[in-house]
Amino acid sequence: MRGTIEGLRSPHPLAQGLPAIYQEEDPFTIRLTEAFDDVLAPVFSTLDNLPAYFDPSLTPPDFLGWLASWVALELDETWDLARRRQAVKSGVDLLRRRGTAVGLADELRLATGAEIEVLENGGTAWSLDPGSPMVGTPDPALLVRIVTPDAGAVDLDRVERIIGAGKPAHVPHKVEVVVQAPAKKSRVKVVDAAAGDATGDKPPDPEPAA
Repeated sequence: MRGTIEGLRSPHPLAQGLPAIYQEEDPFTIRLTEAFDDVLAPVFSTLDNLPAYFDPSLTPPDFLGWLASWVALELDETWDLARRRQAVKSGVDLLRRRGTAVGLADELRLATGAEIEVLENGGTAWSLDPGSPMVGTPDPALLVRIVTPDAGAVDLDRVERIIGAGKPAHVPHKVEVVVQAPAKKSRVKVVDAAAGDATGDKPPDPEPAA
């Protein structure tokens, strides 16, 4: 139950169901039932709006963690509300791909906000030639490369938990953090032909026609 809410009225007051003699001649009973109405009003409100509690866009903020637990998603409480709602929205797709390299990369990308590269030694292929070489290498291995401009912003403990939950238990893994400065945006100079070039010089007047 969400608790009492000041000013919230019950749509079904208990006093209306009492015999007329209590409603007209017993003010104590009326006041007593009004106290129960204050407690039941949030219950009715929750039931009337129940679908909204299951919608990540509408659910109360303190319910987001509860919804995230349905899809085995760990929310970071330091994220702003919009990012947490978006994370829960994408939780079903992440759960559907859990156990795959793509799913692991997506979940780590959501958790860290960095570029993620997942390299695994396995693979599948087909061939018409009998005895074709197997793809990958015989020893299982998993490399997770995190490319970020700020290594200190990466929660490695959380990264380890996500990898441990998303990879096969027998596959050893390694985490590699690569610090890379964000690419600088190129600046484009706009030259106004009527006003001059980028230095402010005015273009010469055209020569008169002969």
